Amino acid sequence: MKKIFALIIASLMLVAMTACSSSSSESTSTYANRLEEIKARGYITVATEPYFAPQEFIDPTITDGDNIVGSDIEFAKWLADKLGVELRIVPLEFSEVLASVQQGKYDLAISALAYKEDRAESMNLSKPYYKSGDSKGYGMIVRAEDKENYKTAESFADATIIVQKASLQEGFVNNQIPRYKELKYLSSMNDTFYAVSEGKADAAACAIDMAELFIEQNPNLGLAIADEFKFTIDEDKEGVLVAMKKGEDELTEEINKLIDEFTRTGLYKQWNDEYKDYAKKLGIMN
Repeated sequence: MKKIFALIIASLMLVAMTACSSSSSESTSTYANRLEEIKARGYITVATEPYFAPQEFIDPTITDGDNIVGSDIEFAKWLADKLGVELRIVPLEFSEVLASVQQGKYDLAISALAYKEDRAESMNLSKPYYKSGDSKGYGMIVRAEDKENYKTAESFADATIIVQKASLQEGFVNNQIPRYKELKYLSSMNDTFYAVSEGKADAAACAIDMAELFIEQNPNLGLAIADEFKFTIDEDKEGVLVAMKKGEDELTEEINKLIDEFTRTGLYKQWNDEYKDYAKKLGIMN
């Protein structure tokens, strides 16, 4: 299944990039700003990495249309509807999601993004469109037999840790783990979990909610959450955000106005719960 998904995403990326090539190459010099351009062309492009259930993932039951679903995708649809334009989702690897928006190839990045200082320096970031008191935060996934060995930040001193490149968790490891044996990188969060199971790393920094879903769907991999350890989060910077090209202030202002309206609806938690149940039903992590 893992290899099948890799082929699916490769095909999706080729189709999406071909379909959106006119947006990537189109100069905004004809327009005063990107918001004006989006409304003139009648569609908005949103880059996402569809490997992060329940926010964004591939629905294998959909074979003849848009098969990337999740709570973030519903939010993207909501934004597009409010802007009065068509939504075009562009599936990419996570590092490319960030790079493509920085370069202005696509309009927005909506991919379970959290605040990071380097992101704030290189891109415009929106207000949080969701903050969850129900979230279990960020921690480490390890092999079940090693779970008791990892209870504090210091306990990872002899561990090989693996992270998704350019993720929030990469920053957590660098800032909150005082010593580790080695730090490795992969482009997919799921692949970091497989690496731990296969003995290529001892621990993978993770969003605990997503990791628990992965473990539930893959009990044969022998993984567990190191549940006595958690990364600390700055509450003032907690939440998921939209990223845009640096300097697109009119678009950022408009997105923030819509987020103010959206957060009053309570829709995101509803969608997140629904897609968490749906992802479990599909067994998409197998």
